[in-house]
Amino acid sequence: MTTRKLSVVILIVTLFAFTVAAANAELTKDTITTDDGEITINPINHATFVMTLDARVIYVDPVGGAEVFGDLKPPDLILVTHIHGDHTSAETITTISTDTTLVLAPTTVVQMLGEGVPGQLIILANGETFERDGIRIEAIPAYNLTEERQRFHPQGRDNGYVVTLGGKRIYIAGDTEDIPEMRALKDIDAAFVCMNLPYTMNVEQAADAVLEFAPKIVYPYHYRGKDGMSDLNEFTKRVSANPDIEVRLLKWY
Repeated sequence: MTTRKLSVVILIVTLFAFTVAAANAELTKDTITTDDGEITINPINHATFVMTLDARVIYVDPVGGAEVFGDLKPPDLILVTHIHGDHTSAETITTISTDTTLVLAPTTVVQMLGEGVPGQLIILANGETFERDGIRIEAIPAYNLTEERQRFHPQGRDNGYVVTLGGKRIYIAGDTEDIPEMRALKDIDAAFVCMNLPYTMNVEQAADAVLEFAPKIVYPYHYRGKDGMSDLNEFTKRVSANPDIEVRLLKWY
């Protein structure tokens, strides 16, 4: 091989490696473009994140204390999926809430939080909706299908959510397996999908469900399980069977 041909091969390999590395880079924040501006996604840890659009600020499953949210604005809206400690922290919610904050959650979470939380607690059960200030929230079921996992998340207790913000429909899975209600979702612009055993589902289930409801963007989250992190490379590879779905990796850990 001539020196010139060798240089071309090295360049191609280098560019390919750079492209793969860039595709797998973890983002400390991300944006989704809407007709009303950009939704900013700030991953905090595991299942906790913040979405902002203009002056509207939504916290999802806030835990870890007020300090983990840094200089982010206080929440107008807090969504809580269920009672487990990596999703619900009464101390955190009490310290970050203001008198105008709305906290939407299932009955069991509201009962856990009690009356000491500033703002307003609103029970949202599976199938119910809530609208305020141009934000629409749909409570989607979240539960386990596999018999030995049902004790973690029984049917009817917990929520996932579809948030319509700036005209974009954003699905937040919470803790769930690839249930029919997830697979039946339509017109999802972005999805936060969990995958961690033994508590939710495996990578294969998550990828197969994503391929079925076909969001435009999917963010793997909540992927630390009993035996460590789920294989995001395998998830990305499986989802790539549909080139119209973009996998974006955020820095959760």
